Amino acid sequence: MSGSDQGKGPDVLDAQDRARFEQLVLPHLDAAFNLARWILKSRAECEDVAQEAMLRAYRFFRGFHGGDARAWLLQIVRNTCYTWLEKNRPVELMTEFDEELHPQPSTSPEALAIAGDNRERLTRALETLPPRFREVLVLRELEGCSYKEIAAITAIPIGTVMSALARARQRLQSALTHSPQEASREL
Repeated sequence: MSGSDQGKGPDVLDAQDRARFEQLVLPHLDAAFNLARWILKSRAECEDVAQEAMLRAYRFFRGFHGGDARAWLLQIVRNTCYTWLEKNRPVELMTEFDEELHPQPSTSPEALAIAGDNRERLTRALETLPPRFREVLVLRELEGCSYKEIAAITAIPIGTVMSALARARQRLQSALTHSPQEASREL
């Protein structure tokens, strides 16, 4: 075996590439974690997946030939999240939440008052959305990505990004404005 086959394979970056990786990619670590957090919903799972995505980004950094490092990293994070979901929760990817099939349990006024914090309500409402809707909302609204960047990250056409965002916003608004009692009346 050659020396590169014994511990110092193609995955190891030289000092110049390592410095370039640290300069271009590491500043986006928070965005990577944030996207993983919203796609997966579980902090423990997203920490593992974000770490795996960073390792993949490091391993394949030689394949990055300029452009938007943030979009490149977020695409790796997204792909790593969906690979994880396919292995661990395949049903979640296939089913979108349907309010008619899954009515929300009625909540007492006391529970509604306790849950009155807007941030907490928004978090819960976002978590009811399917992963594909959560990701476009997070990329656009929380990470400030352009439609073009979202299209590159998700590998879908810009028109599809725009329609997915519209549908995701509509579902989020519905989740935030409909009380459980209203949802059960609409059924």
